[in-house]
Amino acid sequence: MKKVACTIGLVCILFSCSPKKEQVAISHYPPTAKGSTIDTLFGTPVPDPYRWLENDTTKETAAWVTSQNEVTFGFLKTIPFRDAIRKRLDEVQNYERLSAPHREGAYYYYSKNSGLQNHNVQYRKKGENGTEEVHLDPNTFSKDGTTALAGMSFSKDGSLLACLIQTGGSDWRKGVVMKAEEKTIIGDTLRDLKFTGIAWRGNEGFYYSSYDKPKGSELSAKTQFHKIYYHKLRTPQSSDQLIFGGEKTPRRYAGAGLTEDERFLVVTASTSTTGNELYVQDLKDPKGKLITVVGNFDNNHNIVDNDGNSLIIQTDLNAPNSKIVIADFSQPAAENWRDIVPETENAMQSVNTSGKKMFVNYLKDASTFIKQFDYRGKPERDIELPGIGSAGGFGGRTDEKEVYYSFTSFTTPTSIYKYEIASGKSTLYAKPKVDFNPDDYETKQVFYGSKDGTKIPMFIVHKKGLELNGKNPTWLYAYGGFGISLTPAFSTSRVVWLENGGVFAQPNLRGGGEYGEKWHDAGRLMNKQNVFDDFIAAGEYLINEKYTSPNYLAVVGGSNGGLLVGATMTQRPDLMKVALPAVGVMDMLRYHKFTAGAGWKYDYGTADDSKEMFEYIKKYSPINALTPGTAYPATLITTADHDDRVVPSHSFKFAATLQEHNVSSNPTLIRIDTKSGHGSSNLSKALDVTADQFAFTWYNMGVVPPFVKKTM
Repeated sequence: MKKVACTIGLVCILFSCSPKKEQVAISHYPPTAKGSTIDTLFGTPVPDPYRWLENDTTKETAAWVTSQNEVTFGFLKTIPFRDAIRKRLDEVQNYERLSAPHREGAYYYYSKNSGLQNHNVQYRKKGENGTEEVHLDPNTFSKDGTTALAGMSFSKDGSLLACLIQTGGSDWRKGVVMKAEEKTIIGDTLRDLKFTGIAWRGNEGFYYSSYDKPKGSELSAKTQFHKIYYHKLRTPQSSDQLIFGGEKTPRRYAGAGLTEDERFLVVTASTSTTGNELYVQDLKDPKGKLITVVGNFDNNHNIVDNDGNSLIIQTDLNAPNSKIVIADFSQPAAENWRDIVPETENAMQSVNTSGKKMFVNYLKDASTFIKQFDYRGKPERDIELPGIGSAGGFGGRTDEKEVYYSFTSFTTPTSIYKYEIASGKSTLYAKPKVDFNPDDYETKQVFYGSKDGTKIPMFIVHKKGLELNGKNPTWLYAYGGFGISLTPAFSTSRVVWLENGGVFAQPNLRGGGEYGEKWHDAGRLMNKQNVFDDFIAAGEYLINEKYTSPNYLAVVGGSNGGLLVGATMTQRPDLMKVALPAVGVMDMLRYHKFTAGAGWKYDYGTADDSKEMFEYIKKYSPINALTPGTAYPATLITTADHDDRVVPSHSFKFAATLQEHNVSSNPTLIRIDTKSGHGSSNLSKALDVTADQFAFTWYNMGVVPPFVKKTM
């Protein structure tokens, strides 16, 4: 294979801060060697000339990454207001943020960030009103700030703590066990953990999940079978007991948890991201074994808690919007379940418990409302929230009298509330002070028609008094997959967009979970095109209503949302001026061959399933849908070298193909972060990416942000 050349060709054009400036043009991109790989699927040849970019360990791929970054950052550096945007992001982000506290033993633990720390610091107080002290500071884990605390789990009495450590943004974790009081490591370091929690069993040990180390690159090789182990403290990891998984019960995902009283071990197992088996073991029975509660993958089930011998289960079996049932451990099969909180017209998102109460989170048109029930399903009250937005939390122990929750909206920074379980009274516990006046902005929700007439909800946020003249820079963001719901939430980065006259729009596309499993089903497999149609229709609505126009519209999404942007820009390149696909699933014919990608089959299907499915997927797969001689929008693809969830070769191959086929003068660039993963590995890197996305977007729209003009 020929070594990739690193030659850069930028045509240097004089620029100023004038909106009429000439833009920098890119005369040519780094050459990408083309191979001769052709796959034949169901008799159809499928060329894959950039297959070599899938190998993330070669010098050729490394050279290609370096040369692409040289061009991309060379272009970004020419944007005159790029540094000003980055500085303003720092200013807005620089405020103290707190998490809700949780009680562990004699202490209340919580996280806090003074403003621009790369990672939140873990604090504690002895008693709710005790003296604050630092417990763990992840900012000290590495010099470059790319090592993070990715999870914490305390033993029931609060004396022991297991920490999950993440390096460079990878999904692989290291587990470290500490004495919580003394903050000293006791020597149990576990390696190669992935997609896991920690479930303590007394103070003797805990359950965790992992995969065998893959052959080849640990960042891209396929991870196939998840395993649950029990680790006994102060013993080597090599002697850990296999509890579930492996050759006898091969499952792609498997997780363990314990009921609060530690009587029942709960195992969930699945082959995909939707639908799971459910197993339970009575740990108080010396001869107890895992018994099957649900033995198929047809629906979603989760044990909320137990009440003696009774198992409380959230399920969508015969209830697409979910319900809560109760089952006796002696007869746990589904035919013996009894409904205690029936399905409603609103989708049940989650169930948390505290003080022997259930707090059920529902969505109504993508906004949260919470209902409180006792353990037998008796409704006690609707919890009055501060407004229309998103609430989370309400998790605590059975002896709690009070519990904490968070609330946020598009214009409300996340605030923490204390809730009295008996009275239902909420009290503000912590409210951040942000350089942002919510009274200057308005949020509305509209319902627009998609291609097939389905009504799709969309939130639109902007400054009050916005002129509907079709010239407002608009950030259209969505996801549309895996039953994931997008609800109102505050973003400090978004403040910079909004305060400069930008419009933010967030449609709730099919494929998500905003209206339950039926909404999800309407956007997966052979219905996946509905998701792209919904997104395109959102853009058309914003244009028709004069919020914006094609010259001022940016389409944005990450991961499955990166696929959404890739499919939209290939199907309707005329709809937008800027496309920002982030860590996207861009090669839909091969996504299932890397890391845990095969687990996404429930939503996507695979090209190997059938000729019909292959042809359907190939038609929208972004890499395969790019057409030679087409004028594509200005595109900034973002990915990272440690993304082992959606491997960066998706973005590499898409960028190479786009650069080959695009005939417009719009730049088509790829920004490849280092020591970062599917999400940025620290705050500074996250702000860097956002600053470059904003700068690229405004620059290609020919817009100078108003705050920059004020400094001229």
